[in-house]
Amino acid sequence: MFACGPDGRTVYGRAPVRTPRIEAGHDLDRIVTDSVLAVEGGRLGIEEGDIVAVSEKAVAVSQGRSYPVSSIRAGLLARSLCRLVSKGPAGIGLGIPATMQLAIDEAGAGRILLATAAAGVTRLAGRHGTFYRVAGGRVAAIDGPTAGTLPPFDTHAKLPPSDPDAVADRLARRLAEEAGGTVHVAVIDANDRGVVVLGGSRGLDRQLVAWLFGDNPLGQGTEQTPVALIRYVGRVTPLRLRRG
Repeated sequence: MFACGPDGRTVYGRAPVRTPRIEAGHDLDRIVTDSVLAVEGGRLGIEEGDIVAVSEKAVAVSQGRSYPVSSIRAGLLARSLCRLVSKGPAGIGLGIPATMQLAIDEAGAGRILLATAAAGVTRLAGRHGTFYRVAGGRVAAIDGPTAGTLPPFDTHAKLPPSDPDAVADRLARRLAEEAGGTVHVAVIDANDRGVVVLGGSRGLDRQLVAWLFGDNPLGQGTEQTPVALIRYVGRVTPLRLRRG
């Protein structure tokens, strides 16, 4: 599939890459590299200048940061605060005790209480999104169980990946050896609400990656395509109307 960059003229190819199911303790670098190089028995290859995007969920799972909801012991604060969360079509968010407990563990009780208070005040003025602006992007990346997700993760709650910049740098070096030149890696949190680049290798154009993944080409369900290869294709010459 193809997409234009922010200028509307630069064209990039985007190839979702299917991988084996990733679980805690798996060698993510090897899985990503092998999957990018070999697709359905053929050879997709990797070239200098390519960008490889990896789902933050795949990174977090490989790091052991995804937990069955039944294993998370939520405290009184988490059980109380989750009742204040408005549940919408975008997902469960922090609206259950398990995910709220993960938020408290990740950011600290003080920050979560501050974010809750700030959100309560600004909501009266009709402003939304204050909670996550105060709590931080890592809290926003916490996911709850979602129907349609590949089992057993449809019953899991997940923290964001640990040190995604370091993960991206390490994987970029490995892929660069295969390409014989610079390859960039992005760790992305993409869903039907938008995309956030949580981590990236040095020199990555994060704004470009966020733009190219605005339509969530990796999918949200059982596609098992947590990786995508992005490659520059060329530039489109705008048509000029002849006068007369």
